[in-house]
Amino acid sequence: MEKHDRLSLGAAFIAVLFSTSALAGDPPTSGAAANGSPAWHFQPGFPDPVGRTLVDESGRVTVLPRQPGVAGPVGGNLPQCAKSTICTRKGGPSRQLTPRVVWDQMTGYAMTFPLRLPPVQSGTPGGAPGAAVDSKGNIWVLQRRPQGQPQLFKFDRSGQVIVTVPAEEIGYQQKAHGIAVDPQDNVWITDTNGGTVQQVSPDGKLLKTLGVKDKRGDWDEAKDQRLLWQPVSVAFAPNGDMYIGEGHANESPNDVESSDPANVIGAARVKHFDKDGKFLGQWYGDDNGPGKFGETHGLAVDPKSGDVWVGDREQYRIIIFNSEGKFLRTIQMRNLVCSIAFDSKGEPWISTGQDGQIARIDRSGKVLGALGGGMGIEPGKFIEANYFAFDRAGGIYVGDTSIARITKFTPGAGKK
Repeated sequence: MEKHDRLSLGAAFIAVLFSTSALAGDPPTSGAAANGSPAWHFQPGFPDPVGRTLVDESGRVTVLPRQPGVAGPVGGNLPQCAKSTICTRKGGPSRQLTPRVVWDQMTGYAMTFPLRLPPVQSGTPGGAPGAAVDSKGNIWVLQRRPQGQPQLFKFDRSGQVIVTVPAEEIGYQQKAHGIAVDPQDNVWITDTNGGTVQQVSPDGKLLKTLGVKDKRGDWDEAKDQRLLWQPVSVAFAPNGDMYIGEGHANESPNDVESSDPANVIGAARVKHFDKDGKFLGQWYGDDNGPGKFGETHGLAVDPKSGDVWVGDREQYRIIIFNSEGKFLRTIQMRNLVCSIAFDSKGEPWISTGQDGQIARIDRSGKVLGALGGGMGIEPGKFIEANYFAFDRAGGIYVGDTSIARITKFTPGAGKK
C-alpha cells in the first residue's frame, strides 16, 4: 500500500448475514484442522495502513497519511529496547508479513456498525481499540484521538452517545489501550505509554488513578513506590478482585538490566488487587519457559474457576494461573491472542488481532467457530481485532486498534 493511497468501500451499515467461509478470501488450502476445528486457510500478510483511517456515515473507510504526534502507535518518552530478553524478539519475522490462519466463519450471525463515533474536532482519529458493556447494556468505547479531545464515550443500546468524558477529566491517553467494566458498572481504562490505569464512574467522572502519569516503573510497597509499567489490560474476578496486565512485548522497553531505579524488575507482569483496591501481589513473565510470558495483551478471569488467563500475543498462546498467580498450564494457539473474554455461559473467546477474527474456543484451545473475514478494511474484516465484550443477548462488540469503528456480531440470524 502506498503511503498516500486512499481506499474506500461502499455502504456497510446494513446487516450482513454470514455463511460459512463468507468473506474468507481464497478457498481453504489446508482443509479442516486435525482436531476437528472448522476448516481454515492461510491469508497472506496485509500491511497495517501507514496512515489514519476515517469512517464515514456509510461505513466507508478512507486511509489518510499519518500526522506526526497524533495518537501514534508509540507515544511518550519511552526508552528503546536494550538488553531485555523480550525485546530481542523484534528481530524475528514481521507480523505484517507473516501468513495468517483464518478460520471458516460461523453461520447465523449478522454484522453491523451500530455505534457512530463522534467526529474529531481537528486532526485525524485513531482506532478504537476496545469496547466494554455494563450491566444495563450500555457500551463504553475507548478511542485514540489527538491530544485535547475526548477519547472515552458511552453509548446506550440504541447507539446514541449518552456520556462523553471530557479530555480534562482523565487527561490525554498517550496510547489508549485496554478497557473493562467492574461489578459496580464503573469503567476502567489503561494508558500503556502514560503508565496509568483509571477508574471512571458511570456518569463519566474520574474516581481513581493507579500509577503516576508519565512516570513508569515498578510497584514496590516496601519503597512506597506505586508505579505501573506499560499497563495494557484489566480484568475482574467474580469476587470483585482486579488484575492489571503490564508489558507490551513487541514494543516493550522493559529491560532486565535497566539502569532506571524506578524499573529494575523488567518484563511483563500481572498485578492483583482486592475489590477495595488493596494490593495483594504480582507475578512476572520474564522469559519463554513454562509459566512465563512476554506480554499480557489479553487478560481475563475464568468465571467458573477464578483462574487468570493471560494472552501472550506474540507467542500465540494463553498461559493460565490460579487466582494467586500459581502457574497451571499453557494453551498453544495457531493465532495471535490479542484479547480474551468469557461469554454469558462462561465459555472462552479470543480476538486474533491482525489475523482479523474473534474465535470461540474450548478450554483445551480447540477452535469451535470464528467470526470475521481476516485482515483488511472491508466490512467484517479487521486490521487488528482487539478488545471485545458481550451484551446480555449474546451480541459481540469488537474494537479495532487501527480503524475508528466498532463492529457488532449479533446471533440468532439463522442456525449457528
